[in-house]
Amino acid sequence: MPSETFWFQQAALPLLALLQLLPLAGAALVYALGERPAAVLGGKLCALAVLLFAGYVAAQVDPTRAGLQLAERGALLGYHVAVDGIAIVFLLLAALLTLLMTLYGMSRGMISPGRLFSVLLLAEAGLVGMLVTVNIAWFAFFSALELWAVVYLLRRWASSRAETQALARFIQYQGFGLALFVAGCFVLGWGYAENTGGRWSFDLFDLSGTLPAGKFQTAAFYLLFYGLAVRTPLFPLHGWLPNMAQHGLIAVAPALMVGVKVGIYGMARFVLPLTPDAVLAWQPYVVGFAMAGVFFTAALAFLQSNLRRLLAFAVVSHTSLLVIGLFSLHSAGIQGAVLLAANFGLAVTGMWFIVGFVFRRTGTTELGELSGLFERIPFLAVAFLTCGLAIVGMPGTPGFDAAHLVLEAAIDRFGALSTVATALGNVAAAGFLLWAFQKAFLSQEKTAGRDVDRTLAMEYAVCGIALAALLAIGFFTEPWLRLTDTASQALAARFVQ
Repeated sequence: MPSETFWFQQAALPLLALLQLLPLAGAALVYALGERPAAVLGGKLCALAVLLFAGYVAAQVDPTRAGLQLAERGALLGYHVAVDGIAIVFLLLAALLTLLMTLYGMSRGMISPGRLFSVLLLAEAGLVGMLVTVNIAWFAFFSALELWAVVYLLRRWASSRAETQALARFIQYQGFGLALFVAGCFVLGWGYAENTGGRWSFDLFDLSGTLPAGKFQTAAFYLLFYGLAVRTPLFPLHGWLPNMAQHGLIAVAPALMVGVKVGIYGMARFVLPLTPDAVLAWQPYVVGFAMAGVFFTAALAFLQSNLRRLLAFAVVSHTSLLVIGLFSLHSAGIQGAVLLAANFGLAVTGMWFIVGFVFRRTGTTELGELSGLFERIPFLAVAFLTCGLAIVGMPGTPGFDAAHLVLEAAIDRFGALSTVATALGNVAAAGFLLWAFQKAFLSQEKTAGRDVDRTLAMEYAVCGIALAALLAIGFFTEPWLRLTDTASQALAARFVQ
């Protein structure tokens, strides 16, 4: 497929290169400051600067124009970057969550602020790189960079045997997923070389439309899809998340891995365009596993006695909805999946932050040992409830319109019965989240909530920003729908039957 269908002009200014360099420069600056107090302020300002610059980049994108925009291309090492409305949503989400993590880290009194913030900014650089590149090999490289940052955080602050075991399982799963993805990249490059007389390429523009249906495309689909499904995480490849959520560095590492749904983005950017015949062939099986995952992981959530593990299963359950929307191959479903990804990223990360605040006060996240917290920390309780309702699509949050788009696409593609089943799974999710809220914040069975500290100013800031973003997008959804509409239609158009 010719490149003209992807982008319409070369960027006048290297905005995307600057966006990638900004967090790297910030990481170097903060690391140089070491443990001096200026490192704390520097880390926050660098994260804020990335968010503001990402907003400026977003303003340069014309949502009515089809294809990738702000393209930058160089001969060195296959450098090629560009964005569309879908990429912009994920970029803004990544920048906002990184800023919140810098605030959250200091509210917990974390040691080594210079090192912490420099690693967070490196992880952000990896996220930005994944979201702007159109070279799948570079996507794999930046994914490895972000994975290294998360492993470093987990290892640096692991202080118990359980945390070390959680880290080991995390490395096993993510290392295997990354190996699968890299193997998929190799298959794509090999298939391209087979059709071009031996010239290898990993560029989306070169690869699109050149990989014939058959062994190369099927193998590439399997490897790329499963590699991304591990990190998404998608049932039944979610085994790393519950342990990491329970024993890992609370909120920061899980937010880096699942708050920004780069697994979903990778499927939309590379898997669907590059392996369309295999996608059509395996669509029923992918959607079937996703629908099963909605119910199975919701049932597991009800069985959890630990609040962090419960949230982990909530993530897996709702990730299945994203996959259903994406693999509906319907423009409304793809658009709904993108908006749901932003909604889940904000809401789930906010809930993980709140659980971290609760743990700092009580020393536990066991539901049997928590109660009466609403009396002492009402703002955090309301924030937890609002984030939980956002996950299940409460009106006034992005999840409301997004869930309706996914269900609309599901009805059109899979029929009413499958759609009703999926919707019931979302109802089950509402049940276990409300049950967790009642146990931890409203129940008076224990006395753990009567002696906890009041809400701190930084906690108001972290949760307030997350809530404000959720409600702002929820009440003013139209600009986000316009931003993602053309890109979603272009992706769905590849699968018109």
